Amino acid sequence: MSAAAPARTRGSSWALRILPWAITIGCFAFLYRRVDAMAASQHSTALRYLAAVFEKVDWTRWLALMIPYSIFYLLIDSLVLWRVINWFNARVRYLDILPVRASTYILSIVNEQVGKGVMAFYLHRRDGVPGWQVGSSMLFIMFCELYYLLLWAVIGVWLRGPELPEAFRAVPWVGFGALVFFALWTLYFRGVIAPRSGLRDRQLLHAFRQARPWQYLAVIALRTPALLSGVVVYTASLGLFGVHETMGRILAVLPLVFFGAAVPGPMRAVAISMWVLLFPDHPAEMAAFGLVMHNFFIFFNAAIGLFFLRRANREIFASGTAGAVRT
Repeated sequence: MSAAAPARTRGSSWALRILPWAITIGCFAFLYRRVDAMAASQHSTALRYLAAVFEKVDWTRWLALMIPYSIFYLLIDSLVLWRVINWFNARVRYLDILPVRASTYILSIVNEQVGKGVMAFYLHRRDGVPGWQVGSSMLFIMFCELYYLLLWAVIGVWLRGPELPEAFRAVPWVGFGALVFFALWTLYFRGVIAPRSGLRDRQLLHAFRQARPWQYLAVIALRTPALLSGVVVYTASLGLFGVHETMGRILAVLPLVFFGAAVPGPMRAVAISMWVLLFPDHPAEMAAFGLVMHNFFIFFNAAIGLFFLRRANREIFASGTAGAVRT
């Protein structure tokens, strides 16, 4: 029994490592078939067809959109993190959070969770905050992000429902179910439901025990400018790739694409595939668009992180001494 358990653990570990790559390979196989079919109808090859798409893009105008958007996202992302940490963990200045958060984007190229672990390590050294409690704040942010994307997906479907694929009609029902779950979730952490449950007392749920409903809404409100600016940038960028859409339709689809971008795997293959599924008449344009949009965002944010890396290292590795002085 004892020998079999480690073997099962190793098998599960390998499966978790392989799964993101399997998803990515499947997505790119799907993309190749779609692009190749469209290229064949134009008496071309998939690579030539894609190259023609890239040649038509005004890359100067595209960079003029993407660089400010990436910087703005960093500022909003750091703001949300700063606000939640100050609510539930420790008093930290925004200017102390910003360089550390920016630097974690470097690690997020490989694994987003490693980046969150660095934040936990920083706060533990700086203020002695238990790692599980910082993890709880990260979990709280992820929970709010789920609802923030779902809320805007519902609003987008409400605004542009007839223009969207039939599958989108389920989004409002998913939103209703999520709202019911949220009500039960908050009642549980207020002790109204299952008052004797010991689960809510775990450190990993520290933030949820303290959170009030308005704080969930506040995180959604703080995140919203990033999404709305994304709608403007993605709509304008899509036009540069030869596909012209309204902001209303992009508002409806972008939250769902961002859900796809959260699926683990190299190069955000799920998000790229979703663009092709949502705009099937333009497979090459949407494949090229999704590839450069999502991957430029990842790597440019990592480049910003490199700019802050020296200060972040100083903050992280000098904060243990500072924390001892404050204590």
